[in-house]
Amino acid sequence: MNAPDRKLNILVSNDDGIDAPGIYALVQELRKIGTVTVVAPDKQQSAVGHAITMNYPLRVRQYQKNGKFFGYAVEGTPADAVKLAVRALLQGKPDIIVSGINHGSNTAISIIYSGTVSAATEGTILGIPSLAISLTTYGKADFTYAARFARKLTRVVASHGLPKGTLLNVNVPPLKPQDIKGVLVTRQGKSTWDDTFDARRDPANKEYYWLTGALQEADNSSRDADQWAVTNRYVSITPIQYDLTDYSMMDEMKRWNVERLK
Repeated sequence: MNAPDRKLNILVSNDDGIDAPGIYALVQELRKIGTVTVVAPDKQQSAVGHAITMNYPLRVRQYQKNGKFFGYAVEGTPADAVKLAVRALLQGKPDIIVSGINHGSNTAISIIYSGTVSAATEGTILGIPSLAISLTTYGKADFTYAARFARKLTRVVASHGLPKGTLLNVNVPPLKPQDIKGVLVTRQGKSTWDDTFDARRDPANKEYYWLTGALQEADNSSRDADQWAVTNRYVSITPIQYDLTDYSMMDEMKRWNVERLK
């Protein structure tokens, strides 16, 4: 737990790439409350989940923004970037990790695919309080409000800490501040993607497939769900864990006597 007026050491990463406008907006705000180190993928890495690189070398280069050093660009995934930062690039563990700001929603089932969430998850695995921040639009984006909210929440989390194994997944509606109704603590929703593959032909007349689809909302009346919150103009904060165990099913399976199947 940190004193509220102490400057924080903050690690920032993302999955949209180190040149994304979302990470730039986030860094500008977080520099108001601490020393920020940016270690992020060198290119777009959306929807890579928690993939890590094992069979290829990880290369790192210094990245310049507006003629000044901005951070380290990693030829790898979001999880790679965070792991490499903490284990090799930084002098010590950061006080907190903030991943984002993602350009697009990370609610419901999208959480398991998200590189933004996975960067924060990697921080949690390494024992560091971590947040994932997303702006819920794929269109033209203004990250100003989301960045300010991320700064305020970062300070709160740094003061209170998070339980071991828990991170915060934050989704901010793409609205003006006066149009935001409030902030809700939510659960991960049940909405899923109805995936389809569009078959196409390349210039050599060879067939390929392009993934498309639409979100099938399942929480239209569930005020405690993340997707409902952002649809209804609330900022959603969902505490999530990387422990995927279904504990109730463990008890059920013990009644199946599966332990006798040797």
